[in-house]
Amino acid sequence: MNQAQFAKHLRQNMTDAEQRLWFHLRAYRLNGKRFRRQQSLGPYIVDFVHFGSRVIVEADGGQHNDSQGDKERDAWLRSQGFEVLRFWNHDILKQVDVVLSVIYDVLESRG
Repeated sequence: MNQAQFAKHLRQNMTDAEQRLWFHLRAYRLNGKRFRRQQSLGPYIVDFVHFGSRVIVEADGGQHNDSQGDKERDAWLRSQGFEVLRFWNHDILKQVDVVLSVIYDVLESRG
């Protein structure tokens, strides 16, 4: 499976947390900002990205706890000018308003 096919597979099989976050980020719902989901960036696929502000939002489950791969991935993405925001799935599901507030603040600060 190539990267484009894998990204499509991920879009069709989003976690509950990703679905909840996507509901709020899609269709310009967060202050008129356009996000894309499961987007290929270099060798990686990110959960959500706002290209105008160069902000990436990741919804993380337990498998991401202190992941060396995530650290390397984030370093590469930052080297490309992106800010990476990571939220635990539990926080997205239980405190989505807080998560959205953080995303909004970062988007506004990056213009």
